Amino acid sequence: MIYFVEDDNSIRELVLYTLNNAGYEAKGFEKPSLFWEALKTEVPALILLDIMLPEEDGLQILKKLRSMSQTKKVPIMMLTAKGTEYDKVIGLDYGADDYMPKPFGMMELIARVRALLRRADVVDTERDYSIGNLYLSPSKHIVKADGEEVTLTLKEFEMLTLLVENQGIVFTRDQLLTKIWGYAFDGESRTVDVHIRSLRQKLGSCGKLIETVRGIGYKIGEAKNEK
Repeated sequence: MIYFVEDDNSIRELVLYTLNNAGYEAKGFEKPSLFWEALKTEVPALILLDIMLPEEDGLQILKKLRSMSQTKKVPIMMLTAKGTEYDKVIGLDYGADDYMPKPFGMMELIARVRALLRRADVVDTERDYSIGNLYLSPSKHIVKADGEEVTLTLKEFEMLTLLVENQGIVFTRDQLLTKIWGYAFDGESRTVDVHIRSLRQKLGSCGKLIETVRGIGYKIGEAKNEK
């Protein structure tokens, strides 16, 4: 997922259209407040960020993102009409990975997006994940549910990591056994079900994120806003 914060409707729609046509899933936000709200439920693979925005300056948003554990390693590209050397230096000092002044060509934008995503893939194991109130850091081996750290067994942690890193993808019990335990499901073992049940209990309200797909297996679903 790519997030794009841009208050100009025409630019935002054109960039989103271009990204979608290039095979990327992307969401646009005209206001920083909408972007921050979306960030609570999903951490994107890449953020495209304008500088001149209502509510909050793009450079301040960049600074905040780099101070947050969930987004400090997410690639961020600044897209802005401000093309002075000063603004570019400030953006890079604040932690921007790339900088494109407007107007920019769509072909060059896609090329730079691909380059940033390829670079991020190299350190993908260091990425942190936030889905609703569930936080997972594979590299630090940390899981937090509703702000509280949760202690998991090694297999529970590996299973949760696999599901979170592949959010929305359904894994059969056979696949989970093969990937986590290294042997094929024989049709009788309840190992996966037992570990899923334990995970749900330990995660409390966040356990609802682990969904049972009847007759198939399990997946991590979307966080649901509860009134």
